[in-house]
Amino acid sequence: MLHCRSVEDVVAAIKSGDRVVPRGGGHCFVDRSSSGDVVLDLTGLNTIEVRADGVATIGAGALLDQVYDALHAAGRGLPAGCGQTVGIAGLTLGGGIGLIGRKYGLTCDRLIGAQVVLADGSVVECDDDREPDLFWALRGAGGGQFGVVTEFRFATIAEPVMTRIAADWPADELETVVAAWQAWAPDAPDDLTLNLTIDGPRAVLIGASLLPVEPTHALLVEFADLVGTAVPFELSAGMPLSAVKASFGEPATDERPRIRSEFFEQSLSDDVLGELVGGGRLAFTAMGGAYNRIAADATAFAHRNQRFLLETANDRSWAIAHADGSGRVYPNFPDLSLADGPAAYHGENLARLRAVKQAYDPDRFFTFPQAL
Repeated sequence: MLHCRSVEDVVAAIKSGDRVVPRGGGHCFVDRSSSGDVVLDLTGLNTIEVRADGVATIGAGALLDQVYDALHAAGRGLPAGCGQTVGIAGLTLGGGIGLIGRKYGLTCDRLIGAQVVLADGSVVECDDDREPDLFWALRGAGGGQFGVVTEFRFATIAEPVMTRIAADWPADELETVVAAWQAWAPDAPDDLTLNLTIDGPRAVLIGASLLPVEPTHALLVEFADLVGTAVPFELSAGMPLSAVKASFGEPATDERPRIRSEFFEQSLSDDVLGELVGGGRLAFTAMGGAYNRIAADATAFAHRNQRFLLETANDRSWAIAHADGSGRVYPNFPDLSLADGPAAYHGENLARLRAVKQAYDPDRFFTFPQAL
């Protein structure tokens, strides 16, 4: 492993001729950031600067807890995930789904520029005007495809004050809860995100609202009415985005669970739902909102008409749900069991992405299983 503390370190590593793979947070589920001749540890490239106009320049080695802390100090925020030790680089390059994404879009939708070291060792700046095809591809195609990104520039938002949402629903209502959730959560107002996990006999709901407690509670009553039971939600008001993210962050671990996932354009049928619930852990993430108001070809992230994302570590559960699935898979949840990974990750954007790959890395210096 080579610890990089400057762009020059990355350039030197690439020019050595050894096949390199960049590593930011190291959270890839199939260990793509550990499989090269030389692993470039980018954690030394973790500087974060926030301008008065809200543009944040963030090094590719920064972790989300560092990002949220630095942005909070400047009164700014960014739609991103909750995993505190997840790297900003991998998250952004594969899309970036989070608790305020239904209002503000993917993490990559806030990206306005990047610095990239290409396969020949040259360093380029890219944005809408400079290297626009590369910049398009960096927003959602996944990391390690075209070069080593060393720096990101984001248009941040003013850090919102939020209402944190949490609930445990009774075990005897799991199927009813899922049916109500998939009908309601993807169509909820953009200000509210409610995600659902079925974990053994428990239905756990977590989320966040950009609204105060009273209108948040009123919306959740609508959901509870669909389920048919009283609202068991715990609402915590007046929390800044950074605090909400930290409260839902998972403890740091070296374990990389195997996850199978798929996007869904429609609700699960009654037959599939009845067979699915009770067969293992299921995690449902609400899409819709701002995620879907961007054209599928505007960035490399192709999944712009989906209602929810389902994650499971159980092959049987995945196979059951897949009968109703869209065949689309989140690039940040790579799955080596897929029959055609690139098509699942990139959809109709695959042909253009392959053309960008040919233009910027014709000899496939950057490669891994299921790479372009």
